[in-house]
Amino acid sequence: MAFTQHQEFTEWLWLHFVNELFFPVLAEFIFLLSEQWCLEKSVSYQAVEILERFMVKQAENICRQATIQLRGNEKTESQNWRALKEQLFNKFILRLVSCVQLASKLSFHYKIISNITVLNFLQALGYLYTKEELLESELDVLKSLNFQINLPTPLAYVEMLLEVLGYNGCLVPATQLHATCLTLLDLVYLLHEPIYESLLRASIENSTPSQLQGEKFISVKEDFMLLAVGIIAASAFIQNHECWSQVVEHLQSITGIASESIAEFSYAILTHSVGANTPGRQQPVPPHLAARALKAAASSNT
Repeated sequence: MAFTQHQEFTEWLWLHFVNELFFPVLAEFIFLLSEQWCLEKSVSYQAVEILERFMVKQAENICRQATIQLRGNEKTESQNWRALKEQLFNKFILRLVSCVQLASKLSFHYKIISNITVLNFLQALGYLYTKEELLESELDVLKSLNFQINLPTPLAYVEMLLEVLGYNGCLVPATQLHATCLTLLDLVYLLHEPIYESLLRASIENSTPSQLQGEKFISVKEDFMLLAVGIIAASAFIQNHECWSQVVEHLQSITGIASESIAEFSYAILTHSVGANTPGRQQPVPPHLAARALKAAASSNT
């Protein structure tokens, strides 16, 4: 996507953030940028997690300032609020790129992105920054997160479980599963909302969840272990239908997560990512029958 003005480019990303669509949009941007800079997949996932935590912290700070200013002068409140918004808005792209650079430094055994590379990239977008401003941006991200940037990622859970599956004698080779898992994990980041929305509807067996149910479901969205078993189960279904049930049983034994939950999650990932029904089904399956649909499809191939 080409932008003639860097202000227009920043506004496009920021609008997606405030409209709660930022996650897939920014994830795609980071994935493409990481690919351009030849970074490992683990770096791109780490960068997304760092950016998300940083933006949450910034939102919390703005809300905290607004609460304090409610007791003060209304004119001062308006000015301060505008200043905070403009500061975050104007440096948003710089902060995003700093998150990618910090993530690359965590994976120093692969490739660290140099300041020159970052500055040239920003200049190509129309942003003129100095090395000092770049370092200040990294420091701002670090301070906001209390220097806790080595965050867990879904990929770490996936790779840990794949290693255990290999030791347990899983019939599907871990190397085959790993490649498919990476593809599906990318798709989950890019289709985050529709996948989790369908999972929410399946879990409550209702197509119109209430606000309270949605709020309680946040903990599920943050459960990387559940995401990892869903990714692996979906990958196993793609690689080898006959072995799917065995993989799910192994995952249940390793994690303690119910096979029904694993099946529901893998069903949501498959239907949204590959855009088709499970094998052996010609009509869409209701969400609350997702687990049974997968099990029926798997058993029909044995």
